[in-house]
Amino acid sequence: MLILTTESVPGKKIKEVVGLVKGSTIRAKHIGKDIGAGFKQLVGGELTGYDEMLTEARKIAIGRMVDDAKSQGANAIIGFRLTSAAVMQGAAEMLAYGTGVILEDE
Repeated sequence: MLILTTESVPGKKIKEVVGLVKGSTIRAKHIGKDIGAGFKQLVGGELTGYDEMLTEARKIAIGRMVDDAKSQGANAIIGFRLTSAAVMQGAAEMLAYGTGVILEDE
């Protein structure tokens, strides 16, 4: 599945716009990571536990978006975006979305 942030693909034309495709996941903080992050805030540095959690959340959200696109018959996603939002204290949603399209050679 071709995933692009741009609205067009050089050498390809959009045969059909399938529509919005999306995938999301909600992740909660782990109490052990919270304690470690609290100590890290005192001395500074990268919060690797949270970095790993967010990296995993992005992969899951993108994978679900690709599954949604495939189920709608798309072979590419244009205008790809990622966003996150707090859903409740200690939990956040990662959302991947874009426009599913069917591309063909020009």
